[in-house]
Amino acid sequence: MLDHVFTDAIGALRDALESALLERQALEERFHADMLLGDVTWETSYGLPGEGSPPRAQVDLTLEWPTWAQTAYRTWYLDEEFTEGPRIEIEVVFRLQRLTAPPDPALVLAVLPDATPTIGNEALEGSGISIETGYGSDLSVMNHAVEVSYHGSYELSEATLEDGSALDQHFAAIGGWITSGLVRLGDLPLTYEPAPDENYE
Repeated sequence: MLDHVFTDAIGALRDALESALLERQALEERFHADMLLGDVTWETSYGLPGEGSPPRAQVDLTLEWPTWAQTAYRTWYLDEEFTEGPRIEIEVVFRLQRLTAPPDPALVLAVLPDATPTIGNEALEGSGISIETGYGSDLSVMNHAVEVSYHGSYELSEATLEDGSALDQHFAAIGGWITSGLVRLGDLPLTYEPAPDENYE
């Protein structure tokens, strides 16, 4: 892994999720750079263990390191001058999929807490709910999915830049919050299509 505060943050978030006993969807992980704008993005997905592939309930996470954050980090790293704390943009999307019928949005939102854990000095904010319907080539309905999104940013202080161990403390709470959300969603009285590799009733 590269020696960089952004990859340290990725490692801290991954440790928090795996300490919460979530199962990483390895084929869903992406790390890419925008060649035109310079932004760097890491995306991954986790689910509850034993849910099949794809899991009924999963969380999709995105961390983004904007170009301006890299400039601020480089200025501090090379010149030891802290003028502006770089920020990591965070998006968390809870997803229920393989549903046989579209769910009641109010029922889904009711089991997810309004309050989110504080990461550094800021909490994430909810940004709405969406419902998807998948169709086959003959336009027959195949399944449904629902997503609830949260977003925010994490500002890196100079102390955190100097001692990356603070990242573990700042991201620790998010693992338990995500696990709790997935369990609550999975307990909803909904019916699902079987996973391609498993048979669920």
